Amino acid sequence: MVVGDFPIEVDTLVVGAGPGGYVAAIRAAQLGQKVTIVEKGSLGGVCLNVGCIPSKALIQAGHLTQHAQGHEEIGITTKGVSVDFAKVQEWKGTVVNKLTSGVEGLLKGNKVDIVKGEVYFVNDHTAKVMDEKNSQTYTFNNCIIATGSRPIEIPGFKYSDRVLDSTGALSLKEVPKKMVVIGGGYIGTELGSSYANFGTEIVILEGTKDILGGFEKQMTQLVKKNLKGKGATIVTEAMAKGVEETKNGVKVTYEAKGKEEVVEADYVLVTVGRRPNTDELGLEQAGIELTDRGLIKIDKQCRTNVKNIYAIGDIVPGLPLAHKASYEGKIAAEAISGEKSEIDYIGIPSVVFSNPELASVGYTEASAKEAGIDVKVGRFPFAANGRALSLNNTDGFMKLITRKEDGLVIGAQIAGANASDMISELALAVEAGMTAEDIALTIHPHPSLGEIAMEAAEVALGKPIHVM
Repeated sequence: MVVGDFPIEVDTLVVGAGPGGYVAAIRAAQLGQKVTIVEKGSLGGVCLNVGCIPSKALIQAGHLTQHAQGHEEIGITTKGVSVDFAKVQEWKGTVVNKLTSGVEGLLKGNKVDIVKGEVYFVNDHTAKVMDEKNSQTYTFNNCIIATGSRPIEIPGFKYSDRVLDSTGALSLKEVPKKMVVIGGGYIGTELGSSYANFGTEIVILEGTKDILGGFEKQMTQLVKKNLKGKGATIVTEAMAKGVEETKNGVKVTYEAKGKEEVVEADYVLVTVGRRPNTDELGLEQAGIELTDRGLIKIDKQCRTNVKNIYAIGDIVPGLPLAHKASYEGKIAAEAISGEKSEIDYIGIPSVVFSNPELASVGYTEASAKEAGIDVKVGRFPFAANGRALSLNNTDGFMKLITRKEDGLVIGAQIAGANASDMISELALAVEAGMTAEDIALTIHPHPSLGEIAMEAAEVALGKPIHVM
């Protein structure tokens, strides 16, 4: 018998098992669909294997390295810190393995069939799944495409042992003495900050006027101050021209302020964005429409122009966020089951795990004004919070954006310790249509960083207690 002669029928075929795909598959199975998920790489996709999770593990190890060096101002000194980077990488691997094996268990527990291979569409109800040896045909009633994205390779910087993408930077066997980072977005800033914490001299080359372009200047200034305090150099409005690989490193040529410069380092990390994985799926065979950037057009239920095929995550318009992909995966699975679920991005937070952390949800003060919304802003500094003082970590602030007419919370921005955790309360406030008064009347534990939300709400209401 030739494998692939007899099509396998499924209710829902999910293509890709990253944070969008595996969540979509589980939710679809919970809603009674017969689901098959196909993944060509490792379960968990980029996020769990070579993205969000390993990078945060490396960032945490960097923080611990910094903390271990002591704090003279509070009477704690040390005689030096040694880093066994091979052990750090080994620990990082255990974190990844726990999560990826957990995903496999969750899929099997929800009776989702897991298939290894690559998908190529034959038409809008048929696809071939191919591995190195076989090709199997699948027919589906519905399909959810969640194939994610990959790093963009720029001219003159072909990836190699010394010219790294984010995956390469996460897999280094030693802490570099010096690293050039091309691109000051969230990936470049996070990984640059992480290695700076280990003692690497970092040079960031950013093409625009500032790093972390999606965040307010008041927030990014704190990150730049921290990086520069660790010896980092940040060059903005810089154009990377090329790289020469030497025996033990690289020479990177760039242009800034009309002048050509050369910087030598052990490695160069290129983080200038990501490209959607939509080019090798045979989407044209299924009649799926793409934008000029190769993204898949979707409606409010993540449905493409082909009514039974859905798309989620990095391959659709919007920020390339793992939690956005998971959210869209649930929407698509529920839409297939006939529910009225629709996407609404107003409550989706963005986070950068920099030093200090940055987080934002909903409107900023500037975007609210651009939208013609009159706002009142409640701003509260970490330096006036007891817990931040006791943590010896007082850099930062929270801004609560409220609608002037009724105090409705329409956005928030946080720069400071644990911003990634604190933003969830504000995301809930935006999603649930809460007011500043609702937050101010919520009793927050003392002393805690969470109190900053209550204090910012009281500032917005014109009744602050702990600031003038």
